[in-house]
Amino acid sequence: MQTTVLIVVFGAIILASLLAAPRRASVEGFFGGAGATGRAPGLWVLVLSQVTTWIFARSLMNAAILGYYYGIAGTLAYAAYYGSFLTGGFIVGRLRAKGARSMQDWLGAHFGIMGQGCYNLVVALRLLSEVFANLLVVGLIFNAVLAGSGTSAILIVAALGLAYSAWGGLSAALRTDVVQMLVFLVVFGAALVALVARPGFDIGAVLTAPGVSGPYNGWVLLVVALLQVFSYPAHDPVMMDRGFLADAATTRGSFLHAFWISTLCIIGFGFFGIQASLTGAAYEGELIGTWGVMFPGWIFTALMISLLVSALSTLDSALASAARLVVEELQLAPRTLNGGRVVMVVFMGVGALLTLWGNATLFDAVAVSGTASMFLSPVLIVGLVMGRDIAPWAYFVAFGAAIIGAFAYFGRGWTLFGAILPEGHKYEQLLVICVVVLVAGFAAVLVGTRRG
Repeated sequence: MQTTVLIVVFGAIILASLLAAPRRASVEGFFGGAGATGRAPGLWVLVLSQVTTWIFARSLMNAAILGYYYGIAGTLAYAAYYGSFLTGGFIVGRLRAKGARSMQDWLGAHFGIMGQGCYNLVVALRLLSEVFANLLVVGLIFNAVLAGSGTSAILIVAALGLAYSAWGGLSAALRTDVVQMLVFLVVFGAALVALVARPGFDIGAVLTAPGVSGPYNGWVLLVVALLQVFSYPAHDPVMMDRGFLADAATTRGSFLHAFWISTLCIIGFGFFGIQASLTGAAYEGELIGTWGVMFPGWIFTALMISLLVSALSTLDSALASAARLVVEELQLAPRTLNGGRVVMVVFMGVGALLTLWGNATLFDAVAVSGTASMFLSPVLIVGLVMGRDIAPWAYFVAFGAAIIGAFAYFGRGWTLFGAILPEGHKYEQLLVICVVVLVAGFAAVLVGTRRG
């Protein structure tokens, strides 16, 4: 019964998304998000779109898993990444003040086509990781509720998500984001209220919980998040794309509202992981199996629907940003509806194939991506904020340091990096990598700087 309800409700949400997508597609709407009348999206369309594309399934699972292992420290560490809405809003404001229409626009003006290429490489990997990780969560959910159905579910969701995304592009993503976010807030809100109202739930215990592994590594991860939070939004094309769709005041307000709404949602979902640790529940299936045992059927179903909705909402936005990246920035495909649709098919196909390889350590994608983005911190602080000219060689040194750092974390089990990295937990190693990347990046940028 529980499986049937989950499939029927999720199917209804996909159908509603298909109906919400624009009936007629235009090139400007596909790549620029304009509505049928050519109007830019309003404040709450942008807010709901920003939130639903950032509290994606991988993020919700990360917050809960980190809460289970490291208590409130782990959940707060992941929630700290949502400070990206504040730093991202600041970066967008400075870019717009400089007359730039995108990150690539500003980077190209200062570092040429090679500078843009370095950034676009990191962005493309980020988009692929979003498609892969959210499809992976879909597979985990359906395997938990119906054994052996994960791969089929991934393929079905990929095909249906691709269908409406490829029809309307960014305009479809914006419209369906509103529907999906409203559904998410209602369903997740009901589950959270039920959790808090359950006998035995103690908010004091949750807010001081150490997790099953102790809080230390959660606090280490919080420091990592604070080191990455300035550069992290700058390499996220979904957020950056939405920073240039409306006027400055509307955009600024959308980032501020998205910050507090998404942060509360992430902390709230983290409570489910923390509560599992407090009750002594065993860790099963990335916590999905754990919740199936802990909670009544309707709460478990509500949590699974929340995750599936967040996965779907991220997929369409990631595909829309991938189309804009390849068509408008890289100019590798014609600026037509079919050009954008071909790009979407490729990204969705590669993301689905990666789930077969399936590194289920979901935080790894965030850590690797966040580390790779850190070359942007010295570049943006010194170049964009302080207004200094930076020599191209310094930019490339900072980029190289960040990429090596990302590879070092990803390959921390390899002999090459294992001999270099200090002994310790992987998050302690990540912290060391981040500090080295920032020191190397700032040193190169400051040496290669002159006053503009």
